[in-house]
Amino acid sequence: MTRRVLVAYGTTNGSTAQLANAVAEVLREAGLAVETRPAREVTSLESCDAVVVGGALYAGRWHRDARRLVHRRRGDLAARPVWFFSSGPLDASASERDIPPVRGVRRAMIRVDARGHATFGGRLEQGAKGRMAKMIIDSGKGGDYRDFAAVRRWATGVADELTRG
Repeated sequence: MTRRVLVAYGTTNGSTAQLANAVAEVLREAGLAVETRPAREVTSLESCDAVVVGGALYAGRWHRDARRLVHRRRGDLAARPVWFFSSGPLDASASERDIPPVRGVRRAMIRVDARGHATFGGRLEQGAKGRMAKMIIDSGKGGDYRDFAAVRRWATGVADELTRG
């Protein structure tokens, strides 16, 4: 039986959506049926066997859409395998060491018995929405710190767990 996986994400400027698509690509390559959707559009989890939820980090908090999805669907999430990922550090730290989930994500992981979490570097570039984003870019601290090889390695681990006999 092919397992059906939902990869949902909360993003403001599209960077986390690109990470979610990279995760979905690895899961598809492993033979899984994958749907990728913005977290705010997820109204039901009935059609999926497993879920990956990703959220951008802003000022130490997971994106509102990811938080709301987990809160609204916590019972459904707890009934199936779930993984979380975060994106956000605007430096190389996520590629250099394992960064634990922020407090709110850690609490959500406990509530739904999530199997794992990874933090990936973020991206913030010219044209990003929001006053704080503009201030960060103007201060010279923006850039693209995503490590797609790390994303693929992590997603491969998720796929291995889902396809194991």
